[in-house]
Amino acid sequence: MTTYPDTGALHAPEQGTLLITNVRPYGEGEPTNVLIKDGVIASIGAGAEATAADRTIDAAGHVLLPGLVDMHVHLREPGREDTETIETGSRAAAKGGFTAVFTMANTTPVTDQPIIAESEWAKAQKLGLCDVHPVGSITKGLEGKTLTEFGMMARSDAKVRMFSDDGKCVQDPQLMRRALEYAKGLDVLLAQHAEDHRMTEGACANEGEVAARLGLRGWPRVAEESIVARDALLARDYGNRMHICHASTKGTVELLKWAKEQDIPLTAEVTPHHLLMTDDKLVSYDGVFRVNPPLREESDTAALRQALLDGLIDVVATDHAPHGSEDKCVEFENAKPGMLGLESSLAVVAKLFVATGLADWRFVARVMSERPAEITRLPGHGRPIAEGEPANLTIVDPEHPWVSDSTDLASKSANNPYEGEEFGARVTHTILRGRVTFDLAADSAASQ
Repeated sequence: MTTYPDTGALHAPEQGTLLITNVRPYGEGEPTNVLIKDGVIASIGAGAEATAADRTIDAAGHVLLPGLVDMHVHLREPGREDTETIETGSRAAAKGGFTAVFTMANTTPVTDQPIIAESEWAKAQKLGLCDVHPVGSITKGLEGKTLTEFGMMARSDAKVRMFSDDGKCVQDPQLMRRALEYAKGLDVLLAQHAEDHRMTEGACANEGEVAARLGLRGWPRVAEESIVARDALLARDYGNRMHICHASTKGTVELLKWAKEQDIPLTAEVTPHHLLMTDDKLVSYDGVFRVNPPLREESDTAALRQALLDGLIDVVATDHAPHGSEDKCVEFENAKPGMLGLESSLAVVAKLFVATGLADWRFVARVMSERPAEITRLPGHGRPIAEGEPANLTIVDPEHPWVSDSTDLASKSANNPYEGEEFGARVTHTILRGRVTFDLAADSAASQ
C-alpha cells in the first residue's frame, strides 16, 4: 500500500457493525455481502453471510463503488455563506456519492493562511458528512504577486496538500516557476486555472458561430491552451506535479497527449458540464449556463470524452460553484460564471459512458475516486473494495430513472444547469468510515 502524507485529525469512524447485503462491487459478478466493522471493511462474501450486524442495508443488487473524490469544488465558506456553507456543501457532496472534496481558496478572506484552512477542516470534521480538504491559494490574496507560505499551510492542522488560485490564473511565468520550485520541496500539488486574462476580458461565450450569432463576445481556445502549454513546459523543466483545472478544448487534449508522451508530471480534470453540454445551451441567454471556461462546441466535447476514456484526462471534477439568483438572473454577459455539480456528477458520467456501453463501473471508480485520490495523495479514499480497507463507499442504483429538480437540492443555491435533465443512475447510499452520510429513501421521505 502506497504511503501518502497524513491528513488532519479525522472524525472518528462509526463504531459497531454495518452489513450491506445483496451488493455488486464495481457492478461485477453476483450480488454479495459486505460487512463493515468500526469503519473498516471486515469481510466480503461468505464471511459476511450470517453475521448479526447493528445496522443493515439491503442494496437490492446495486453497484458498490469506492467513495467518490472531487478535486475541485467551491463551498463559499467563509464569506458567501448565503450561497453555500461547508455544511450544505457537505450534504450535497454526500448526496452525490462523495466522501472527500477539495474546496478552492477563493473565499473571503482567501484561504492563504493556516488559520483559515484549519477552521474549514475542523468545521467539516465536526459535521462528519464529508472530508472537506481546504485548497490553499498559490498567491496571497489571489493577487498573483507574492507566493503563499506553502510550508506553513502544509504543516498546519489542515495538512493542505493542494494549492490553486482557481478563479484566477497565475499569469506571471516567473512567479509560477518559483511556485513550482517551492512546491517541489514540499511535495504538494499545484492546480492551475488556465486562462490568459489578456485574451478573455469582456468575453462570456466560446469564440465561435453561436457567440457570433447571439452577439456575445467570444472566449478563444488559445486563452486556455497557451497557459496549458506554458505550464507543461515549466513542469518539465522544474519537475513538480502540475494539475490543469477544467480542461475544455480539443487543443488542450492534444497538449496533454504531448505532455504525457514526454513524461511530464501533468494531470488534468474535466467537468461534467463540459462533457455533456455545448454552447448551444446559450441560445436562451440564461445566466445559469455562464461558466468559466465557457461551454464549447461539439468537437471539443467529443474530444474531451475520448480523452477521458483514453486516460489523457485523468479525472472528472465538478467545479461545483454555487451562486445566488442575484448573480445569475441578469444579462448573460453580467452573470457570474459557475454551475452546481456535486449532486449530478455521477449521473452524468453514468449516462455518457456506462449507459452507452463505452465504459464500465470500474472506469467510473477510476476517474471519480481512484485517480483523484492518487493525484492528491489522499490516504483512505479511492481505495480498493477489499477487506481491511476504510469503509468509504458509495452504492449506486444503475437503473433508477430520475429528473434533476432544483427544488430538491441539498445545495443552498439553485444554479443547476441540469434542471429537467433525465438520468438513469442514482446514488442510494454514501458511507464515510462506516457512517451512512446519505440514504436516498430517508432523504426522499424527509422531503415529502
